[in-house]
Amino acid sequence: MTFDDGAAVAGPPARAATQSQAQEEDGSSAADLVLPLFAVGAAGAVAGYTYLRRTRRARTRTTPGGAPVRLSAPPLAELDERARALLVAADDCVRTSRTELGFVEARFGEPAVAPFAAAVQDAEGELAAAFRMRQQYDDGVPEEPAARRHALAGIVGRCEEAGRRLDQEAAGLDQLRGLERGVGEALEVAEGRFRALAGRTGTVEALLADLHRRYAPSATAPVTGHTEQAKDRLVFATLRLNESRQSADRQEPDTAAAHLRAAEGAIAQATVFLDTVERLGTRLSAAEALVPAALTGAEAAIAGVREDSAEAPAGELRARIRHADGVLAAVREELTAGPYDPLDALRRIVRATAPLGTEPAAGVLGHAALLVGRAGTAAADDFIGTHRAAVGAAARTRLSEARRLLTADPVAADTCAREARGLAEQDVRVHGNPAKEHESGVAGATLGGILGPDGAPTSFGGPRTSGRRTPKSPEP
Repeated sequence: MTFDDGAAVAGPPARAATQSQAQEEDGSSAADLVLPLFAVGAAGAVAGYTYLRRTRRARTRTTPGGAPVRLSAPPLAELDERARALLVAADDCVRTSRTELGFVEARFGEPAVAPFAAAVQDAEGELAAAFRMRQQYDDGVPEEPAARRHALAGIVGRCEEAGRRLDQEAAGLDQLRGLERGVGEALEVAEGRFRALAGRTGTVEALLADLHRRYAPSATAPVTGHTEQAKDRLVFATLRLNESRQSADRQEPDTAAAHLRAAEGAIAQATVFLDTVERLGTRLSAAEALVPAALTGAEAAIAGVREDSAEAPAGELRARIRHADGVLAAVREELTAGPYDPLDALRRIVRATAPLGTEPAAGVLGHAALLVGRAGTAAADDFIGTHRAAVGAAARTRLSEARRLLTADPVAADTCAREARGLAEQDVRVHGNPAKEHESGVAGATLGGILGPDGAPTSFGGPRTSGRRTPKSPEP
């Protein structure tokens, strides 16, 4: 006799077989009763197990033709928080990857880093799409709860894809750098950049002092303290470069590579601080030269609008014209009163004429709007990049929107950039300055995202690989 699984059961002894034959003749075989009962019980057990599995699946996922069960879905606030966190993480990974790639390109050349540059570009595209979806979400689009949940899921998916693209190339970049075999050449590249920055610091410091003398305090406010922060990063880089070389001398490639990566991050941020001061000086000079022409262009535009509306009844347009006249008069007075802020003057001119329906895309007003938009976007980007450990998703989202609008609508881009800078500064104030540790510059490096939460340097890659350690050299 066998059961359904084909396993044989030992047969009864001969005397029992005789009795069984007798029972068969009487139609009262025990097997005839046991097997049906066993089959019924087994069927019931299978049915119960199937029901439980079906119920469990219905609670955890959508069944074909059905709708998602609300109890299984995470709360909207939880999904929202996850989307924000992934936006921040993906943005940090893209920024860190771009920084390290700059040092690798300086050593190996552009063709060698082309696959990794493509990965960064792909990740930037995914991240830009995620930020755009986030901006729409913050603006209340879409409105339906189910659609908003789908929008958050889309943001999560885009961020994960950006991280995956960087993770995909992390091992290849490690292989190209070969830091586990020694940091000698890479260390020389970093030390060369460090020496160049140290030489620039005094020049940029003198430039900033000159800007303070020539312009109003508001003009230089975005870069106040930048030279001090650059020095702070350079002190940190000095210590890490020395430790990297000492670790290399002790045949400790892992430690040497970690110190090198931290030094590279500090050098890159010191570069940003100094570049920002020089770039602002250039833009202030350009704005100062452009203000008179912008005033003339704005007055001509206002005159045209006034002539076209001469027959129109007094109303909102007339009020806008009066406001624009007042703004231009105030700017002209500032030009003769002493040091002023040329970029802010251009911003006010452009904003005063924009509501009149003038077209700032071409001509002097268009050039002024683009100059202001670029200045504001760059300032916000630099601040967020050098303080990113404290900056949340809202500021980064507004910055991404400013980048998107810069060419098509520089006035709106400037507005978004200024909002991004304000939100980022608020985040930094709430975060507070981290306590100084035993190494000078650690506070700034931590705030700037050079070091991760565990104190280890970040590197090229997505969330899964950016905090990796360099693989140890194989044992001889």
